[in-house]
Amino acid sequence: MIKAFLAVVILMSACLATPARAQDAAAPFDGELQRLAEILGGLHYLRGICGSNEGNKWRNEMQALIDAETPSGERRTRMIAGFNRGYNGFQQTYRSCTPAATVAIRRYIEEGSKISRDLTARYAN
Repeated sequence: MIKAFLAVVILMSACLATPARAQDAAAPFDGELQRLAEILGGLHYLRGICGSNEGNKWRNEMQALIDAETPSGERRTRMIAGFNRGYNGFQQTYRSCTPAATVAIRRYIEEGSKISRDLTARYAN
């Protein structure tokens, strides 16, 4: 399931890559991208405390998303803030892996996969 999520994130990143905008106006899918960034931040923290040995895998996925989308200014700030919000939210709640943390991981992977599929289906060229 994680491999499928990663594949969808990478595909979505490639499909959403657009040239830099003269004006960095909000894209119609920015809300979904911010939520995806928040999910990636949460997964980065939760997978780390649950002994996944993935290192910076989820942070690197976030970086790949930023690199593909190439946001600047406020859009970039909002995406990064979403990642940090996801990370910090779980950091404040969980100090060790619990059954609830495992459920959150599963739900975040499912939600992230759905967002990635939906964005790809709607906005891919």
